[in-house]
Amino acid sequence: MNPALVRSSGLTRYRLAPNPGPMSLDGTQSYLIAAPGNTGVAVVDPGPLDETHLQELAAAGQVELVLITHHHIDHTEASARFHELTGAPVRALDEAHCHGGEPLRDGEVIQAAGVRIEVLATPGHTADSVSFHLPEDGDAGSVLTGDTILGRGTTIIAYPDGRLGPYLDSLARLERLGPAAVLPAHGGTLPDLSAICREYTSHRQQRLDQIRSALDQLGADASIGAVTDHVYYDVDASVRKAAEASVAAQLDYLRG
Repeated sequence: MNPALVRSSGLTRYRLAPNPGPMSLDGTQSYLIAAPGNTGVAVVDPGPLDETHLQELAAAGQVELVLITHHHIDHTEASARFHELTGAPVRALDEAHCHGGEPLRDGEVIQAAGVRIEVLATPGHTADSVSFHLPEDGDAGSVLTGDTILGRGTTIIAYPDGRLGPYLDSLARLERLGPAAVLPAHGGTLPDLSAICREYTSHRQQRLDQIRSALDQLGADASIGAVTDHVYYDVDASVRKAAEASVAAQLDYLRG
């Protein structure tokens, strides 16, 4: 048993990559999916280019497939190296991040490591964000959400690649999956997907109300910087750019 691997659900474990930071929280969680007793594994998001991390993932079982939730570097930097190391095809929604495998398709059902994996396009954080639904993982199933839903806090809308409208649609789509376990790429696991989606949607609506109020006070043509100063006045400098990206996404949504 690899002590660095954390059991996250009946069908999944993860290894925390050594890349903590303001945006990655404790680090990127690289997941391994496998049915009990199965020697093969599917890996989700091999993460940063850290050889020890990759070797530990590769040692966890015969890697059959590598899946990517979205293109951000803390999820994909190691993809080519991990493909080289294991020979397993790497599949992402964006062909540019595939290595030896075809692009993922929304609604596709994959059988890997003895597990049924359903591909759900969930754009918003980025245009190419996908989630992976494991309907047979426990009584309510589980969903690997990448950065669409985090284990703590809320995600950013990486505008202009990410957009708020599609993000709200993605939350509604995920909510319909019910009380599945949430397996995010950062911040630990959560027990109830539908409840978290409602909380996320409520948070976004509250932020939109704050943006509307700021525009009433600052003027309809107020700049991203001015609105950020008004709404995110207490934000730490380390995540200022993320706050500005979120404001830009909200202004884009409101100005339509």
